[in-house]
Amino acid sequence: MPSSSAEDTSVHQERPVVRPTDRDEVAAAGSELFGGRVGRWARLGDGPLTPVRVVALVMIGMFALGMVQKIPCYEWAWFRGATSQYTHACYSDIPHLFLGRGFADGLVPYFDRLSGDMQYLEYPVLTGVFMQVAAWLTLTPDSDPIQQREQMYWMVNAGMLMICAVVIAVCTVRTHRRRPWDGLLVALAPAFVLTATINWDLLAVALTAGAMLMWSRGRVLAFGILIGLATAAKLYPVLLLGPLLVLCWRAGRWREFGTALLGAGAAWLVVNLPVMIFAPEGWRKFYTFSQERPIDFGSFWLIITQRTGKPIDVETVNTASVVLMVVFCAGIAGLALSAARRPRFAQLAFLVVAAFILTNKVYSPQYVLWLIPLAVLARPRWRDFLIWQACEVMYFLGIWSYLAYTSGGDKHQGLPQEGYQVAIALHLLGTLYLCALIVRDILLPEKDPVRGDGSDDPSGGVLDGAPDAFVLAPEARSSGHAARTVTGPQVEWGATPTRDG
Repeated sequence: MPSSSAEDTSVHQERPVVRPTDRDEVAAAGSELFGGRVGRWARLGDGPLTPVRVVALVMIGMFALGMVQKIPCYEWAWFRGATSQYTHACYSDIPHLFLGRGFADGLVPYFDRLSGDMQYLEYPVLTGVFMQVAAWLTLTPDSDPIQQREQMYWMVNAGMLMICAVVIAVCTVRTHRRRPWDGLLVALAPAFVLTATINWDLLAVALTAGAMLMWSRGRVLAFGILIGLATAAKLYPVLLLGPLLVLCWRAGRWREFGTALLGAGAAWLVVNLPVMIFAPEGWRKFYTFSQERPIDFGSFWLIITQRTGKPIDVETVNTASVVLMVVFCAGIAGLALSAARRPRFAQLAFLVVAAFILTNKVYSPQYVLWLIPLAVLARPRWRDFLIWQACEVMYFLGIWSYLAYTSGGDKHQGLPQEGYQVAIALHLLGTLYLCALIVRDILLPEKDPVRGDGSDDPSGGVLDGAPDAFVLAPEARSSGHAARTVTGPQVEWGATPTRDG
């Protein structure tokens, strides 16, 4: 008698790949540029251009376009005053921190004290390692002008971040086996292209995307290790353990959650412990900086302070942000435990990370990178995705226009404060719009585009099709979460169609 895993594999193999042009009106309309919808008799997956390769190539091409968009800054605007890099909307932290954080002088992150206001590198340890490796690969001699060295440092980092971008796209393609073409949403996301080389966020995003892939394949320990490494690069990936706890609670999968938690903790400690022991003051800088950082760009807190004209104490904002985050997480947990059908992992992951960003005292333009792969897994609909992306692109242009306005002296070229507040509200509302749609999909699973083909939770791994063990509302308990059978005419490949077929 075949095992259940073999049965699950055969089910995956029997079901055809979901074609976006058959299920998504926007994808169907966009396909007209390339010859229209896929035909009924098309043989997909044959030949060298598999979905994974196509998406990877598109990602490389789009990333290259993002680098082209930075050319004005690369050639001169980063090095000739502040305003030009804002008017050309091509700002990046990378070249500035090459000198500002001691990499140009050969200082060791976390161990060597910096001159100036920032005494130590204010990034998590694994990101610091990434920055240091890029500095080692920047082979320009120390005798070269600093501008050339900063240019090369940015170019090396861009190459490394491009690898991260391809990893993100490939992992997204492979996470939902029957929906590989959803990866094009990541590769073609305008905000991804524009913000990819502002900072080093793509390292954590790539590790998180790899973790999601591992969980979808039932590799629980690998998931935990990658989440631990991602958290060592950026704080937000640890938030994914919260939704996983709730879902494993509902499904009674405590052993799998415990394995993931232990793997995450061990991986995080392996990266952080040496620096914690030998450079404790430098290691703490990321956490103390996060606490002491004032209200900054992109947050609704900034709108409040600008509209009222009254500053808010940092400690007050920190406390309020934590309280709001706890309230949102409690609501998400309640939704997950009481919904008639157990939500998908990607849905809750997106909601929790979005809640963290929305309540934070800063919403930098590159934070959208955290959400893009999760959004594609949570709600792969082109129309809603593009609406959200349009809001993010408007904010991307708005923040640089505002900085150009405030740093341009008497010229006042750019966006005044009131216009920037509109841009903040727009990108906050865009994120809330996507959150609202995902909550609706959870409450009304028939609206969920992923479950529309009969799937349960393709990124759920051990949760996919598992019966409930605990629910808050007894009426929400279901006999199981096995995928519904897709009804419809069967196609016999190679057979001659009937006259009325």
